[in-house]
Amino acid sequence: MITLHDVEAMIEALPDVIKDYPFDETTAVYKIHSVDGKMVALVAENSHPVRISLKCDPQLAELLREKYESVLPGYHLNKKHWNTIICSGQVPPDELADLIRHSYELVRH
Repeated sequence: MITLHDVEAMIEALPDVIKDYPFDETTAVYKIHSVDGKMVALVAENSHPVRISLKCDPQLAELLREKYESVLPGYHLNKKHWNTIICSGQVPPDELADLIRHSYELVRH
C-alpha cells in the first residue's frame, strides 16, 4: 500500500511545487507556485488509505475509472478533468507517479 509519505515524496519531487491548506487542516493542496498557484494535487492526509485527487486528460480519466475500482471522479472537483485515487495498492506506485507527473504537466502548460 502506498503511504502518505510516499505520495508526498512523489509530489514534492516536482519543480516549483508548494503545499498549502486553503480548505481545512487535513487536505493538503499542492500548487505550482510559478503558474498562479494552480492546483496539481489534493491529498486527504487523514484518510486511510490515502486519497489523492489529480488533474487528468478527460479520455484517460475515463479509462482509469474503468480499469480501477479505486479511481473515482474527482471528489468536490470537476469530474471531467479530475480523478480521486484511493491509494489501496490497486494502482501501482509507478503508475501513480506517472499520473502525478501527468497532472503537473497539464497544469504547467
